[in-house]
Amino acid sequence: MKLDYLQALKRVDEARGVWILHGQEPLLEQNLLDALRKSWAKHEVERQRYDLNSVSDWKNVFNALNSLSLFSQNLALEVHGNIKPDANGLKQLKHYIQHNEHNLLVIIMPKQDSSSLKSSFFQTVEANGVVIALTANYPQDRQRILSIEADQLGVQLNQDAWIWLEQHHEHNLLAAKNSLMRVADTFPDQKQISIEHLQECLQDQSRYSTFDLSDALIAGNLALSIKIFQYLVESGEPNSLILWTISKEMRLLMQLYEQPQNALQLGIWKTKISLYQQALRRLNPHSFLTWPQLLLRVDAAIKGLSKESPEHIIQQCIAELCGKTLFINA
Repeated sequence: MKLDYLQALKRVDEARGVWILHGQEPLLEQNLLDALRKSWAKHEVERQRYDLNSVSDWKNVFNALNSLSLFSQNLALEVHGNIKPDANGLKQLKHYIQHNEHNLLVIIMPKQDSSSLKSSFFQTVEANGVVIALTANYPQDRQRILSIEADQLGVQLNQDAWIWLEQHHEHNLLAAKNSLMRVADTFPDQKQISIEHLQECLQDQSRYSTFDLSDALIAGNLALSIKIFQYLVESGEPNSLILWTISKEMRLLMQLYEQPQNALQLGIWKTKISLYQQALRRLNPHSFLTWPQLLLRVDAAIKGLSKESPEHIIQQCIAELCGKTLFINA
């Protein structure tokens, strides 16, 4: 079956069999995994983690599922990666689904395209398990999710403040939650937060923000982009937020190259369309082919799945967006 994020949150205690989590919202992924882990700890379920670097790594996953645990009657396996099992692995997956009663296999994957979602792997899990898209495509969905975060922090926003917060963060849920946390710390006794409170708290919080990084990247200003990036790192901005900013700009440029007449539909502000058009004229479209792999390398480095430095590869992404080469053999 298919569930959305909020539906899945309500079912963590009854999770069994196979769950697939896929999407590009780090806040939703982290929240759902946190809820699952708390449930496992409460019910004394043993947790194991596996990372997929090749198809053969699925053998380790199925071996673990078929082994009796020494510590618990129930087992929860977290599997991270973007590699589907081969035909033999799919056969083992079906066998596990048919004969499993107590264990849970949770597979965490990045956002999948439509052809991937139609694969036999996804179809098998959708028919016999749970597939959760970690997305929030509509304003009402994003506000529902952030309202829960605000309630947990004891913060109430009026409707105008909600609209301002979403526009300020350009739909980045993780950044919006971080802002709600700052607001809660700054105005602990304020019953309702207005736009003025948000502006006072957020617009003066630092010299540079991820929005300044976006502007510098689209302008092709490498020196300023690197300077802002270094400032963000030193001020404690999470690498995942910086990656989100860079991947958003790369995605918009690639989409605009393919659909030059659809800038507004792609979500580019009217006042910034000419800047994106200038960026496309500056960049070599052939470089776009390397961008998805570069972003995957950053994501793997941030999650500790590779030995590469996240900051090193992020700077390479910044250089690519500015149409420059920063490192040789990066």
